Amino acid sequence: MKTKVLLFALATTVFAIGAKAQEKTTFGVRAGVNFQNVNGEDAFGKKLDNKIKTGFNIGVNAEIPLVPDFYIQPGLLFTTKGAKTETGLPNTDDIKTNVSYIEIPINLLYKPVLGSGKLLLGFGPYIGIAVGGKIKSGDKDIDIKFANDVKSNDPEIFNTMKRMDFGGNLLAGYELSSKLSFQLNAQLGMSNLETKVDGKKLDSKRKNTGFGISVGYRF
Repeated sequence: MKTKVLLFALATTVFAIGAKAQEKTTFGVRAGVNFQNVNGEDAFGKKLDNKIKTGFNIGVNAEIPLVPDFYIQPGLLFTTKGAKTETGLPNTDDIKTNVSYIEIPINLLYKPVLGSGKLLLGFGPYIGIAVGGKIKSGDKDIDIKFANDVKSNDPEIFNTMKRMDFGGNLLAGYELSSKLSFQLNAQLGMSNLETKVDGKKLDSKRKNTGFGISVGYRF
């Protein structure tokens, strides 16, 4: 699945670069707030009861013209994800999982003129590579270990997850005539972040989900 997503992303970008003719490629910057969660189920099939955690994203993108009003928009973001888990125990702090990613979204963007500016509607895949993370409860910090497989006797088995993430994006927004834009986006992770244990897949599932608000500017 990861290979298919990568090939699709590369193919659409190559096609877009070859197809641009009527307009020039533009570049932009974007930053915003994430409202992230980790959804899924445990080994017994019970849904995870995690809560939304606030994070942020910042990065750059390009808009490569295809045909009038349609663009391919590849980007490069630094984004923070994770979730908050309530222990349900008195005098016990919530557990916060914080993971930082370098993310590559590649969206198909529809951008027609609307009033004095332009409407923004888009969707596409993203690929994320975790570059760091911590599990925090009160004053205690535990570093997250990234691996695709872990031994059952590894003392870090409960703070291990996969490094690679992928999924889909949806976005809607508006770009002013001044090139300043405002955007709402949603993200659905498709990659199970659970590692294998002794080479075997677990029945439990963890996937990133979230939405956000961002501000951008095109040069």
